[in-house]
Amino acid sequence: MTSARGAAAGRRLAAGVLRGAWRIRSLGDWRVPATGPVILAVNHTHNVDGPVLMALAPRPVHFLVKREAFTGPLGPFLRGIGQLAVDRSSADRAAIASALAVLEAGGVLGIFPEGTRTSGDFAAIRSGLAYFALRSGAPIVPVAMLGSGERRGRVIRALPPARARIDAVFGEPFHPASDGGGRRTRAALEAASGLIQERLTAHLKEARRLTGR
Repeated sequence: MTSARGAAAGRRLAAGVLRGAWRIRSLGDWRVPATGPVILAVNHTHNVDGPVLMALAPRPVHFLVKREAFTGPLGPFLRGIGQLAVDRSSADRAAIASALAVLEAGGVLGIFPEGTRTSGDFAAIRSGLAYFALRSGAPIVPVAMLGSGERRGRVIRALPPARARIDAVFGEPFHPASDGGGRRTRAALEAASGLIQERLTAHLKEARRLTGR
């Protein structure tokens, strides 16, 4: 069973560590509903995006994390702070059940809808986000992570430059079921995915305008 207490501890740990490494900033986090199930849909350009969002989100977040990260001592640690392992090569029923359990318990699920690190422009959205939203009825809050992919000034090649500014910009929550019924047919999933991509892309554009990035 995923631990809500563990996710809360992970949030405190991430905040303590990351604020010393970079200038992380949260914008619009008041838009995240204070209670009830929520899905945070996040663009993804760097491995630090998940930990930064864990630190900045106003509520503890349970992320779907690729199974390959759960190796060695990192596996028990990630599970201990409430993160969920997912096999990206197949329909991972155990991961789906765990993610739905988080939402059914009124928790916050974090998803990178592009499935892996990209240029971070939401150009390719997988259907999993739409499925979780339609199945649970939870609203989606778009989140634009800006600055983590900066390469200029890096001392350690695998990390953003020391003291770089990384912004997490939260958008307005929305429901992707255009008919209001939450059906999970293939047509409904495709329609919801199209709406999600439009909303996430529009939010990213607005976030860049607001931050000048």
